[in-house]
Amino acid sequence: MRVVCIYRDNQDYSRTVAEWLDNFRRQTGREIETLDPDTNTSFCEAYDIVEYPTILALGEAGDVRASWRGRDLPLINEVLYYML
Repeated sequence: MRVVCIYRDNQDYSRTVAEWLDNFRRQTGREIETLDPDTNTSFCEAYDIVEYPTILALGEAGDVRASWRGRDLPLINEVLYYML
């Protein structure tokens, strides 16, 4: 399964997201793919992403299994579940 975090650098929420991603990596030993919405517009259009940050858990066929949108980031265990 693929987990992707879409967010912009140099925004008021960017530091919070970067710290969350770092905590996720340290606690689980796994990396979450990150995408910039300005350079990945087709991805954002395909999944109707208009709010940042957004975290998507995608199935093998690209179907959305779970999504978290906005500044209230999910618990690490919630996201890790989709990576196992």
